[in-house]
Amino acid sequence: MTPLVILPAYNEERTLRDVIGAIRENLPQADILVVNDGSTDQTGPIAYREGATVINHPFNLGYGAALQTGFRFAKKRDYEYVITMDGDGQHIPSTAASLVAAMQAHDADVVIGSRFTGTGYKMGILRRTGVMLFSLVAKAYTGIPITDPTSGFQLFRRRAFSYLAEGDNYPLDYPDVNIIMALHKKEFRIVEAPVTMKENLSGKSMHSGFRPLLYVLKMFLAIIMVLVRGRGR
Repeated sequence: MTPLVILPAYNEERTLRDVIGAIRENLPQADILVVNDGSTDQTGPIAYREGATVINHPFNLGYGAALQTGFRFAKKRDYEYVITMDGDGQHIPSTAASLVAAMQAHDADVVIGSRFTGTGYKMGILRRTGVMLFSLVAKAYTGIPITDPTSGFQLFRRRAFSYLAEGDNYPLDYPDVNIIMALHKKEFRIVEAPVTMKENLSGKSMHSGFRPLLYVLKMFLAIIMVLVRGRGR
């Protein structure tokens, strides 16, 4: 079936054209949705010119909000599978095949692409420490060895992204280890698969500068919220 690739994009005019081109080359069967999250540059017009479906947020709502907009679109349009990628050129579309293979092999609902399983990806020590910390949290809570809980390169089955499309089931800013825990709590099957990622080509990151410190604090609060919320259906 035709998968939907969701690209949340905020001021990605320098990289978006190449990203869309690489997706078309490596995933020719996929539809592409760009969620333009209040960009002030040419992100939206470039996405239109490249033939992607575009949803424009009137102002910047956050990475998680952009993804949830994509999940809601996919649910409404009856897609069965969704691949999430970043618009900055880090994620290599050809390695999405690894996610698909892992989903088929394990009958998984969610496959997280890991940049650390044999690829030698380099990361700043502060950010890497945060990733390792939340990897331990994810393993302790789920029993699943997740080496890259901050990865935005993921594959979702319909029942998983439909759940995330609802209400406040997805955060506006940092959907990382808290979402892994929440999905596990709802008894979705989660696995990890190796992917290849490049260094950030845009020169900016959600986790640059002192942001990792704020990220750690907010993520611990989000983890507490997952723990206190009921299991539900």
